[in-house]
Amino acid sequence: MSESSGTAFGGRRAIPPNTSNAAENDPPTVELQGLVPRGFNPQDYLNVTNVHLFKERWDSNKVDHHTDKYSNDKLIVRRGQSFYIQIDFNRPYDPRRDLFRVEYVIGLYPQENKGTYIPVPLVSELQSGKWGAKVVMREDRSVRLSVQSSADCIVGKFRMYVAVWTPYGVIRTSRNPETDTYILFNPWCEEDAVYLENEKEREECVLNDIGVIFYGDFNDIKSRSWSYGQFEDSILDACLFVMDKANMDLSGRGNPIKVSRVGSAMINAKDDEGVIAGSWDNVYAYGVPPSAWTGSVDILLEYKSSQKPVRYGQCWVFAGVFNTFLRCLGIPARVVTNYFSAHDNDANLQLDIFLEEDGNVNSKLTKDSVWNYHCWNEAWMTRPDLPVGFGGWQVVDSTPQENSDGMYRCGPASVQAIKHGHVCFQFDAPFVFAEVNSDLVYVTAKKDGTHVVEALDTTHIGKLIVTKEIGGDGMKDITDTYKFQEGQEEERLALETAMMYGAKKALNTEGVLKSKSDVRMNFEVENAVLGRDLKVIITFRNNGSARYTVTAYLSGNISFYTGVSKAEFKNETFEVTLEPLSFKREEVLIGAGEYMGQLLEQAFLHFFVTARVNETRDVLAKQKSIALTVPKVVIKVRGAQVVGSDMVVTVEFTNPLKETLRNVWIRLDGPGVTKPLRKMFREIRPNSTVQWEELCRPWVSGPRKLIASLTSDSLRHVYGELDLQIQRRPSM
Repeated sequence: MSESSGTAFGGRRAIPPNTSNAAENDPPTVELQGLVPRGFNPQDYLNVTNVHLFKERWDSNKVDHHTDKYSNDKLIVRRGQSFYIQIDFNRPYDPRRDLFRVEYVIGLYPQENKGTYIPVPLVSELQSGKWGAKVVMREDRSVRLSVQSSADCIVGKFRMYVAVWTPYGVIRTSRNPETDTYILFNPWCEEDAVYLENEKEREECVLNDIGVIFYGDFNDIKSRSWSYGQFEDSILDACLFVMDKANMDLSGRGNPIKVSRVGSAMINAKDDEGVIAGSWDNVYAYGVPPSAWTGSVDILLEYKSSQKPVRYGQCWVFAGVFNTFLRCLGIPARVVTNYFSAHDNDANLQLDIFLEEDGNVNSKLTKDSVWNYHCWNEAWMTRPDLPVGFGGWQVVDSTPQENSDGMYRCGPASVQAIKHGHVCFQFDAPFVFAEVNSDLVYVTAKKDGTHVVEALDTTHIGKLIVTKEIGGDGMKDITDTYKFQEGQEEERLALETAMMYGAKKALNTEGVLKSKSDVRMNFEVENAVLGRDLKVIITFRNNGSARYTVTAYLSGNISFYTGVSKAEFKNETFEVTLEPLSFKREEVLIGAGEYMGQLLEQAFLHFFVTARVNETRDVLAKQKSIALTVPKVVIKVRGAQVVGSDMVVTVEFTNPLKETLRNVWIRLDGPGVTKPLRKMFREIRPNSTVQWEELCRPWVSGPRKLIASLTSDSLRHVYGELDLQIQRRPSM
């Protein structure tokens, strides 16, 4: 195929960047060379009359390639694996005198050496991992081919042509959108960079379109279902559009390292007009509160149609949409939650919490933050750019936190490299290592300007790292894939390795004992239900033979899940006397009225208790966040749960609060059961119930889920879900 006419770029002849899957440049239907006799008629030669792609859901092409779930009437195949096409000619094909081939083209400036123009050779036998087409059947005027793409070809939407050779040049079929073919990554193909051996893991991390995202607090883990919806109508095109919007060169779209890195930048809108605009300030007047989303479908479709960032998201929304993007393209992916995640701006593996001399937190000096939890993604791929052993799960994070090579993105960073402290390997391993391995350092800022390290906590950060279990909705602990157990020799070695590669620790924690005192302190929060009073119970224990007096300080703050405080709603100081070998409990009552007026997007109450043992001047410090228990949305169904049959879905909510809820939006979602829906209620009075009924007609059989969310001016993060078992339609 000839290149387009030369265009000067920077003083040399070059082909412009080929960065759009949607842009088209059709090759000529007749390419003649040399002198052509006057009586030449293309119709005298072999002519293509029709092309059949066997692209129905039940055809072997889609079933064998695990693409039969996509709501898309085009052919969708996975690379490195053969598929069938049939070409009808105007007369019987004679291999001795007829010569034809299939061609695949992508983008505006196709070039063979870039993989954007692919002439597929006719071969006697297909070769593993290489392009080729083999004639498997000749019947009358039809030829059936088994076509195989290479295992590293570009992932995207290709245009297909059939070219026939004549003595005077090539006759090619004209552009036909019906023959467009999507080629995806193939976790079932051993030659593909995303090959995943375990079938159950492939079913979970590629084919499952409903997930579970864990949030809340380490001491109070909560979960919510998320509709990834990677097979829903137009989602595949939306994911390809994301790469077009990034101006990603088509020739790089076969490399999962590049695709996942571009995705991690594009899912957030921080610097590139990407998919989701983040907001952590509790003001969502111009968009949807992050907690209201039930899945990725609405977000991706809105982005594709408006071509503007969708408002608003926080870490679990970024992770949910990124997971859809990866799974849709065929890269195995899962959402991971890290409890007590360090946001260490300089990756020095140390988070400094500065205290006043009276034990209160000094918010001006305390710059680092500990997120109650943080969600990111893991994508599965080989890493030929790294030494052997660092392939497999890679951390990719689309929440905009720190700049990486000039853009807000993170990864892919090898989980194995992070575990062993090899933070020298790209991309962004030092930042992820700090998220799971930093130390918490409590420092007293004295009035004379000096700083004294009071306590060191090496076990608080990266307390628990989890993902959804395979084949169920439960939680799988994967902490040991990121770090060795505290105190093990390997853990110390990994830390020293990371420091050798440039992750520096400040040295002022050397020699600090965990605690020098005989006095121990802990606290619990009881009855933490939204809209009700609750109790903080602080326990002091004296393990020594001396009598001690303790001055304690409790601070209660409304805080974001990112660890950033908004407002202090409680502070209380009290004295405790401890007899030898004794313990004492102190109770602090928190009235609902003290915190209800200031709640944020996620209802976290953060308590900080510091205590000074007057006799020894030792400082004890503990902090905890608790997620308030919020009411639930109830979902019920009636009618047959059968594909193609009508089913009535009822969404119900009772307001348990003492105040009227205003501007209430309820969303309902369920891949394969209903398109995302929403309804508004102007107000819901205290103790009153609202109901919303919708008629649904499921189109996917098997285990399904309905997911609902409720959001209002003063109450958010309200969810509900219902498991369904949709039966196949009975055959007549």
